[in-house]
Amino acid sequence: MFLAAVVQLNSTTDVEANWRESSRLIERAAGYGARLVATPENTNYLGPLAEKVRTAEGLDGPTCRRFAALAGRLGIHLLLGSFNEQGDDPARCHNTSVLFGPDGAIVASYRKVHLFDVDLSESVRSRESAAIKPGTQAVVAATPLGRLGLSVCYDLRFGNLYRRLVAEGAEILCVPAAFTLTTGRDHWEPLLRARAIECQCFVLAPAQYGRHGDPGLRESFGHAMIVDPWGHVLAMAPDGPGLALAEIDLDLVARIRRAIPVQQHAQPWL
Repeated sequence: MFLAAVVQLNSTTDVEANWRESSRLIERAAGYGARLVATPENTNYLGPLAEKVRTAEGLDGPTCRRFAALAGRLGIHLLLGSFNEQGDDPARCHNTSVLFGPDGAIVASYRKVHLFDVDLSESVRSRESAAIKPGTQAVVAATPLGRLGLSVCYDLRFGNLYRRLVAEGAEILCVPAAFTLTTGRDHWEPLLRARAIECQCFVLAPAQYGRHGDPGLRESFGHAMIVDPWGHVLAMAPDGPGLALAEIDLDLVARIRRAIPVQQHAQPWL
C-alpha cells in the first residue's frame, strides 16, 4: 500500500509560472508522503498549437531535466502528465507523458495515440492532429509500486486501449488530462469510473482547471481524481490548483479480479 497524488493545474503559455506551480504542488504531495505523483496533460505549456510545435523539446530537454531532477531530489515516482515532445516531423510534435523514477531516470514514455479533433461548438472546436503526431504504441511501465498503464486525455474514450493495457499487466491506469468544461462536466467522471470498473484498476486522473490565459480561451473542467477498481471516487481536487491524494492498495485489485474474473470471461472472437 502506498500514497498517490494527482495534481490539478491551471497551465498557460507562461512556462516558468507553470513550472513554479507544478513543482510547488509536487513538493507538497511528497511532503504528505506521496510516493507516486502525477501532473496533468500540458503541464509545461498550454496555449496555441503552433507555439507548442515551435517550442517542442526532446526527452533530454530542459522540461524533462527539471522534472527528472525533482523526482530524484524528492525520491518519488513522478509522472509528467504530458509535454510537447519534438519529433521527426517539423510541422508536428508529440503529446508525450513521461514517468520518472526515484533516481530521476526515465522509466517509460508514452505518446498520445488518440487526438482531439472535434467540432462541438464555436467555443469547443479543436484539430489537435494539425500540430500533434500520434503515437503508435501502448505502454505499461513496471515499477516497484505496481504496473502503470499510460494514456493521455482523449484516450479515455477508447476502451480498447485500456483493455490492451490490462492485457499487458496494468494495475493502475494514468489519465492526465485537460478535459474541456463542456465535455468534462458530463463525461469526465463517468468515463473514469467506467475504465476503473471494466479494467478493475486504480485510475489516477490529474487535470487542468479553469481558463488558460485571456478571456475567450479554452476552459478546462478540472476535478482531478483517484478512482478505485470498484469504481469509487476516493479523492477529488477542489476548484483551482491543488491536489487529490489516496492510498493505493493493489491487493484490492487482485481481490476484485478473483471475485469477478472478467478478463478470463472475455470472448476473444468479440
